[in-house]
Amino acid sequence: MTTANPISAHAKPARGYGSRERTAWAFVAPALIAIGLFFAIPVAAALLLSLTDFDIYALANLDNLRFVGLQNYERLMSNPLFWGAMKNTLTFAVLGVPLSIAASLAAAVILNARVVKWRPIWRVMFFAPYVTTLVATAVVWRYLLHTRYGVINWALQGVGLPAVDWLGQPETSIPAILMFVVWKIFGYTMLIFLAVLQTVPDDLYEAARIDGAGPWKQFRHVTLPAIAPTMLLVSIISVASFFQLFAEPYVMTQGGPAQSTVTVLYFMYEEGFKWWNLGSASAVAFILFVCILAITLVQLAVAKRVGAYQ
Repeated sequence: MTTANPISAHAKPARGYGSRERTAWAFVAPALIAIGLFFAIPVAAALLLSLTDFDIYALANLDNLRFVGLQNYERLMSNPLFWGAMKNTLTFAVLGVPLSIAASLAAAVILNARVVKWRPIWRVMFFAPYVTTLVATAVVWRYLLHTRYGVINWALQGVGLPAVDWLGQPETSIPAILMFVVWKIFGYTMLIFLAVLQTVPDDLYEAARIDGAGPWKQFRHVTLPAIAPTMLLVSIISVASFFQLFAEPYVMTQGGPAQSTVTVLYFMYEEGFKWWNLGSASAVAFILFVCILAITLVQLAVAKRVGAYQ
């Protein structure tokens, strides 16, 4: 009687696993190469650039390029305009993220209700602003917010309220831009919420109704726990989006009035392409990256603590 060799018995599966592994790497290789060429290498180059005094003179002749270490970061830390832009960005994020999430979640809950008619039409209408050209919609909103001819001020005056110079004074410029941004982006997150709401089993709502839970308690104890991971995802995406606001203040206010709507990305644009301090602009980009990363880590830690994800 012959016995099977245990070493040879495991040899073929090992070779098969290696073949599958090589096949898997072959499939992901194009994506990894693209990420390396168009993300990793430019990021590394920008990091090196932030440690130099690369400016318009270095553009003309690389012999003018000097390594300055962390001087760009030190100058930014002592620049009041940078801190003003950081404050404006934080204001946009602190106010805009809850507003956009609340608006999108409310719209998703309403459209998920079976009593609502023509739901596909409403979905298209709510999602349409997100896919519309940002600059074109921003220009339209400038006219809507116009002090003398805007529809919004016309409606306010129609109910006896005075007209508001929405984009001409620091107290109202950020709220005005926030109205536009929330209107522009909430349709995208609404679709994400709508998709996850449709996966919540009806049995859970039926059990809650049998136990005497009303609509609010059903939303609080059934809906919110079921969509908690998606809520975390949407909050991370929203924070990153509001920290990268640029086109909205650029088109609507050009950073004014009195620098009240200059964001970090707007400040970086001016450093790099208005004053040609490309080394300083790269430093701003990495400070912004660190801020978004830190806030994301805090969000993940808080979500894990409250049990939003495992």
